[in-house]
Amino acid sequence: MKAILLCAGKGTRLKPLTHTSAKHLIPLANKPALEYGIEKIIECGIEEIGLIIGEETGEDIRQAIGDGQRWGIKISYILQSKPLGLAHAVTTARDFLQDDAFLMFLGDNLLKNSILPYRQKFEKGKTKAFVLLTPVENPEQFGVVELKGDKIVRMVEKPKVPISDLALIGVYFFDKIIHKAIENIKPSARGELEITDAIQWLLNNHYDVAAEIIEGWWKDTGKPDDILEANRLVLEDIQRDLGETKIEQKSRILGRVNLAPGVEIINSTILGPVVIGEKVKIVNSYVGPFTSLSDRVEIENSEIEYSVVMANTHIKDVKYRMQNCLIGKDVHIYRSAGLPLVYEFILADDSNIRLM
Repeated sequence: MKAILLCAGKGTRLKPLTHTSAKHLIPLANKPALEYGIEKIIECGIEEIGLIIGEETGEDIRQAIGDGQRWGIKISYILQSKPLGLAHAVTTARDFLQDDAFLMFLGDNLLKNSILPYRQKFEKGKTKAFVLLTPVENPEQFGVVELKGDKIVRMVEKPKVPISDLALIGVYFFDKIIHKAIENIKPSARGELEITDAIQWLLNNHYDVAAEIIEGWWKDTGKPDDILEANRLVLEDIQRDLGETKIEQKSRILGRVNLAPGVEIINSTILGPVVIGEKVKIVNSYVGPFTSLSDRVEIENSEIEYSVVMANTHIKDVKYRMQNCLIGKDVHIYRSAGLPLVYEFILADDSNIRLM
């Protein structure tokens, strides 16, 4: 079995971060989000993965992920020149997939548990497709299904009137017949080839499509709030590891805190779960739960919690505690040292600032 991992999206809901970086490379607990999907696929026993990339961010992803050698697998890159739908992505990958059964995994996905049991059920059950579901509060924003036992009887993409609250989470196992299904569907009203329409074609032509509601949490990391929540979920499982870092006597490191080499902590409190990258410097500051600080971040005379801070960012002399922050690379946040006391901003498109 092969896998395709879809990461061609532009990340418009994550601007301005995605003006300069692929959304799938935004770090969760200091690891690119896309790597969590790769690891789930590897856990599933699959050693050949095709990454579906777009023109704007494809090279960034290629540089960050590589050829798969560090995981002992083979990664190929497949260009989807235009975002014409999930089913179109399958068609784009046809030469890679050949006639093999395959797993399709959306790059926005983050799951707690292994998907290996679902692969085993797909292969044992001999259905033509097997999809994973979860109940959601806003089914009108997803592809949703109607179940009879463990079989799907109907599927609708983003329905105005939902037929259920069971949403597709973006993990699909397919037999080669899905290619025929895609050949027989037409673009939807939004101009895309919908994978839901292809699955509905299977149903209409009397092919069995099985489904199962997943256990454990699942997160779509498509929006800033989702990134912060996904970061929290990952940090829930980290272990305390201070490495060989020397902690200055006045500092306190409490709870599950994970420190990379070269961290310097002076007269500060770190309250886990927190993960801190290489060569981070924290002085006279507080770093609270569910925070990730990437490499070479500096925090001085400031407080921050429930946040993601990316590499090379400096935060100094911020008067109030920062929380719910998603801060990109090479950002400088500081308080004016003298008169006049003014706000001074250089902000990218779609930035969001809340002042007290």
